Amino acid sequence: MNKEVKIHPTAIVEKGAELGLGIEIGPYALIGPKVKLGDGVRVYSHAVVSGRTTIGARTTIWPFASVGAIPQDLKYRGEDAALVCGEDNLFREYANVSIGTDGGGGTTSIGSGNLFMMNTHVAHDCKIGNRCIIANGSSLAGHIEVDDNVVIGGLVGVHQFVKIGTFAMLAAGSMVSQDVPPFVMVNGNRARPTGLNRTGMERAAFNKEAMAHVKSVYKMIYHSALSLDEVKEALTKQSVPEAKLFLSFLQRSSRGICR
Repeated sequence: MNKEVKIHPTAIVEKGAELGLGIEIGPYALIGPKVKLGDGVRVYSHAVVSGRTTIGARTTIWPFASVGAIPQDLKYRGEDAALVCGEDNLFREYANVSIGTDGGGGTTSIGSGNLFMMNTHVAHDCKIGNRCIIANGSSLAGHIEVDDNVVIGGLVGVHQFVKIGTFAMLAAGSMVSQDVPPFVMVNGNRARPTGLNRTGMERAAFNKEAMAHVKSVYKMIYHSALSLDEVKEALTKQSVPEAKLFLSFLQRSSRGICR
């Protein structure tokens, strides 16, 4: 990696900002005084990185993105909240990501290897995992939890406090107001389950046995006469990792699941 820091003469890097090695900052970009940029980060023209924001190594921020913005929350009173992002994230044009609030724990957190496409919005106090894709025009309200390897289609709206399980897939245009269990695909307004994200599991090299376990739990939740409490009780008696994953998610679900 080239260790030289390249800052365009028209960019503004405020005093106090911490820059790693090999940073590139383009024309008219703005880097705030509490920002930390890891090695190899690229910030293209007219992008703004503000707030008490940490950006992990090799992340790229495209023109007009706003990362570390003040929350769109009327309860926000200027508290010194934070945004913490891992490595290798991509924030495309006009992406908007807010810092946290005191009421939500003080931190918005994003893992590594995520893609936030054009016009995406991640509100205050969200917790995003790793290797997620959030497509153009989608919006996550405050306090949402998104586990690893989730795909959110274009123009999706997700209600505050919703939880989305690993390998879930939200179809384009969906309005999601309840929790989405792991591996489940949902579609519609309001979003309903349409099956399993088999393609996502195949791409992640799930073997046939693991996929069969996932299918079995899906049938138990959606195609049996069992109540959700009875499903959880049944899952406590299973030892396979997929059953334990579903059980853990259902136990922390707070809004009920998409049915």
